[in-house]
Amino acid sequence: MIGLPAGTRVWLAASVTDMQAGFNSLAAKVQTVLERDPFCGHVFVFRGKRGSLVT
Repeated sequence: MIGLPAGTRVWLAASVTDMQAGFNSLAAKVQTVLERDPFCGHVFVFRGKRGSLVT
């Protein structure tokens, strides 16, 4: 199990995400949709169409 530093938030994207998208595309989603800095130290989780794959 990976321990996270105190104060770290985990953000779960509720909508379906294209799992072929690269890091830059996912970082852009964090900036535009969540209005957060993708490099702030929080964890952003995206799910695939079937919901059985998360990134």
